[in-house]
Amino acid sequence: MTLPHRKRRKSFGEPGDVHFLTFSCFQRLPLLNRDRSRMWMVDALRLGLKKDRFHLLAWVIMPEHVHLILVPVGDTKVSSILTTLKQSVSKRALLWLKDNSPEFLEQLKDTQPSGRTFYRFWQRGGGYDRNLRSVRDLHEKIRYVHENPERRRLCNRAIDWRWSSARTWAIGEDDLIPIARHLVPSLSGFDDVGGTLLGG
Repeated sequence: MTLPHRKRRKSFGEPGDVHFLTFSCFQRLPLLNRDRSRMWMVDALRLGLKKDRFHLLAWVIMPEHVHLILVPVGDTKVSSILTTLKQSVSKRALLWLKDNSPEFLEQLKDTQPSGRTFYRFWQRGGGYDRNLRSVRDLHEKIRYVHENPERRRLCNRAIDWRWSSARTWAIGEDDLIPIARHLVPSLSGFDDVGGTLLGG
């Protein structure tokens, strides 16, 4: 991918673009505060990678939201990736709740103006999607993603949080989810607005 000399902050669907994504649980409830639900998210990411829908550069699962840095493969749309990931987790979560904690479902009830009722694991909408337009920006966002649990005092060090790619980046070996480290260039030799971010 070639970084253009124009600055843009919202999301565009150009092939090869790096996307910084954030999506939250319904009503910002801590629905991802158990290992069980976190593993559902990990499984969904593994499935997306297995289907060759995107390259994953960094990730973190927080109690009420998820951050991802990824590159869609080919003409795959970010909206399609998010639908696949979120539906996979939502279906498993709602099925588990119906079988094991049906009383909790009331907290996930979302009644539309039309009167129709849905049960939601995720907040409505596509969440936050921003294109990363420079190598420096990419490195900053990877650091931000990894330091999130430490800032929230969920762990003492970023690498101690199992539910992120911090340890994978630190040890140079894949842990829970394979990371496309080879696609992330070093900062040396690049300026903030130009150069090849994901060169072939």
